[in-house]
Amino acid sequence: MRRRSKIYAGLAATLVPLASVVVALGATPAGAAIGGSGPYPADYETSSSLPNHTIFRPQTLPSERLPVLVWGNGGCSANGLSQGNFLREIASHGFLAIANGAPNGSGSTNAQMLTQSIDWAVAENSRPGSRYYNRIDTTKIAVAGFSCGGLEAYAVSNDPRVTTTGIFSSGLLNDADDYQLRRLTKPIAYFVGGPSDIAYPNAMDDWGKLPAGLPAFMGNLNVGHGGTYDQTNGGEFGRVAVLYLKWRLKGDVGAGANFVGPDCGLCRSQWSVQQKNLTLDGPPPTTPPPTTPPPGGASCTAVYAVQDQWNGGFVANVTVTAGSTALTGWRVTLTLPGGAAISSLWNGVPSGTSGTVTVANQSYNGRLGAGQSTTFGFQGTGTGGGATATCAGS
Repeated sequence: MRRRSKIYAGLAATLVPLASVVVALGATPAGAAIGGSGPYPADYETSSSLPNHTIFRPQTLPSERLPVLVWGNGGCSANGLSQGNFLREIASHGFLAIANGAPNGSGSTNAQMLTQSIDWAVAENSRPGSRYYNRIDTTKIAVAGFSCGGLEAYAVSNDPRVTTTGIFSSGLLNDADDYQLRRLTKPIAYFVGGPSDIAYPNAMDDWGKLPAGLPAFMGNLNVGHGGTYDQTNGGEFGRVAVLYLKWRLKGDVGAGANFVGPDCGLCRSQWSVQQKNLTLDGPPPTTPPPTTPPPGGASCTAVYAVQDQWNGGFVANVTVTAGSTALTGWRVTLTLPGGAAISSLWNGVPSGTSGTVTVANQSYNGRLGAGQSTTFGFQGTGTGGGATATCAGS
């Protein structure tokens, strides 16, 4: 049974101060708005083609393309400056960070606004005449949020354009929403304010329910729910977020060393750290290539099981187990019953959605030692009973 509190979802809006400067489209930002510790001093702007959002960017765009962070604010606040110090710090390290809500806006936001941010970045990158024309790396996109904004991030984490998800002092409120965990396929990181954080039990409950094999990081800093976002350059949460994004979106292995292994950088600091399936081989490709096992490859088994069935749909898991020799990759052939089709799949790379479907390993769960197992799952329409699964390994 999930321990859930709905209090924290709105609490963050009262914990962060409002910024005092509004920058209109086309205007030069006030000097106080320019900052960050990175090599590219950053400011923010708005765009008429992306209303009700705040765009943090390097004041002078670097020669390298900008990976993207789309952000949901604490309390689902429509003030895009709610975590302004934090987001400006990220932008100063060569990222485009887009927050839900206009500068000093009022009201509340929703998850669709994160999708709007992604759509806008992709469109601007391909629009001749845009200052961002061919300047954005649209293959490297993170979705993240604080408190209620973390719930917004969960909601769009299955967007195929998303490279990684960041959950800051947040967690799902109801067991009925656990499907959002089951469909995760890309690396995820949690940054939480320790046991005194009202979202701590929610985040830890989610952590225990992540799909097997999913790369995941959990960091707890004992500062409570408010974090350090309003401190200079976003404080410690800002520093660590920059490191994580450098690793996952820029392939910076040195930054990644802060998160991976028993002697990781954060392991030797005030952070309390947990890790799952993390390696320093950089971020997985946006569309991981399937592994094609050669004829006569290593043996493996696949066991299919329906986890949930309702009128018109179902959820199923497949457990892949290596035989007497280690695997470097696997491919499962599923034969679905008539009328059944896959609508979403996690921890694997599917080919096809109905009839005979092949599912290859993701880049992070293909290597299995002798006798070791991993799982992938999917949600489907129709009836899940009667499917068969066979496995070939390499």
